[in-house]
Amino acid sequence: MLFNSLDFAIFLPIVFFLFWFVANRNQRLRNLLLLASSYLFYGWWDYRFLALLAFSSVLDYFVGAALYREENPQKKKLLFLVSMGVNLCLLGFFKYYNFFTDSFVNAFAFFGQQIQLGSLKIILPVGISFYTFQSMSYAIDIYRKKLTPTNDLIAFLAFVSFFPQLVAGPIERASHLLPQFFQPKHFSYQMISKGLKIMLWGFFMKVVVADRLSLYVDAVYNNVDMHTGWSYLVATAFFAVQIYCDFGGYSLIAVGCAQLFGFDLMENFRRPYFSASFREFWSRWHISLSTWFKDYLYIPLGGNKVSKPRNYFNLFTTFVISGLWHGANWTFVIWGAVHGLYQIVEREIAGIKWLKLPKPLNLLFVFALTCFAWVFFRAATLSDATHIIATILTNPGASLYTGDLGIFAFSILAVSTLFAVDYCREYYPDFTLLNHRVVYVRFATILIMLIYIVSFGVFDGSQFIYFQF
Repeated sequence: MLFNSLDFAIFLPIVFFLFWFVANRNQRLRNLLLLASSYLFYGWWDYRFLALLAFSSVLDYFVGAALYREENPQKKKLLFLVSMGVNLCLLGFFKYYNFFTDSFVNAFAFFGQQIQLGSLKIILPVGISFYTFQSMSYAIDIYRKKLTPTNDLIAFLAFVSFFPQLVAGPIERASHLLPQFFQPKHFSYQMISKGLKIMLWGFFMKVVVADRLSLYVDAVYNNVDMHTGWSYLVATAFFAVQIYCDFGGYSLIAVGCAQLFGFDLMENFRRPYFSASFREFWSRWHISLSTWFKDYLYIPLGGNKVSKPRNYFNLFTTFVISGLWHGANWTFVIWGAVHGLYQIVEREIAGIKWLKLPKPLNLLFVFALTCFAWVFFRAATLSDATHIIATILTNPGASLYTGDLGIFAFSILAVSTLFAVDYCREYYPDFTLLNHRVVYVRFATILIMLIYIVSFGVFDGSQFIYFQF
């Protein structure tokens, strides 16, 4: 079920009413309602994969309990490896089987050896990367003795499958979200108002900005032999904004939706294109994933508590695996590797004073290099990515593809509106219209945004980009 669909517009009010006005006096009944609603939400896409979600959740629930009770170090390690192995094998099979088999065949072909390994027609379960990581972190934290397991299976299943963030995050930690399924919830108009306002801006980012920009980006990137360097430059910059608004919009809708039920989800994006360094960029972009990899991969590898070469190896490895997490394609691996190299070079030149730039130039420099990496992320193949980059560098051309002038103009308008709002939120955080102290200003702002969304939004039922990951 998509947030930007009529189905969800019917589903959400029903669940909201049942949660607050039917199951309002029984916490366990509320959790059962959220669990049933979340499975309905996920099963609306393909009910067959509900068994996979349930299996992964139940496995980590019982393994977590066994890890906490077990005192024998060897048995405890074995239990932990069972949980990690099963989860990663499921993720690997559904997401990476064809990628690895094709890569294996191509590697042998490169050396003149032909082998046959059949590909499988595997449907990628929506959100498997997200809920697998969320469930795995529960077992990891118990194994590290940082978390006490719950004895409430319903609450745990609801935590893993919580529908606002089930299919595209934020990837929540059990220490933050799970206790909220046991806390009393009290209806508050202020809380509901806050949630709806967050969702409103999320929908603006998705249907007005991201989906509008996608019309231009798709026209250019899906026809790589028909455009000039200038068109690729504009399309890449548009894609940088598109993916931010698409995924950032989803995260805001998820946060706002959870707020409607009294749940607090973590912030996932914090105006990433106002970053003056790549280290800062990754503290603002997909925060739940970057902190997950930091805590469960980078630090266990040794983090920065090792020699400089080893630290750089840890950084590079973390970003390459992060790239692979995004998709079973070498383009994503290269994207992750490029960001890993950015991190290493940035640390190497950090002490060179004459290389330091004024902050505005730093912002532009980081954005430009981030866009360079986005070429690999968006291109369908490595050959398309290299063709686009080569064309930008060697054949900028004298013309710019605009397509439908109306679509192009509305795209520029959407980007300008987004920049103005994010600029105010970054440098004038106390200035707000949606939460202005004057009720007429708040009402006018909401009305204008609704009119803007209805007038300029793209309502073609397009999926969120990160659903494919």
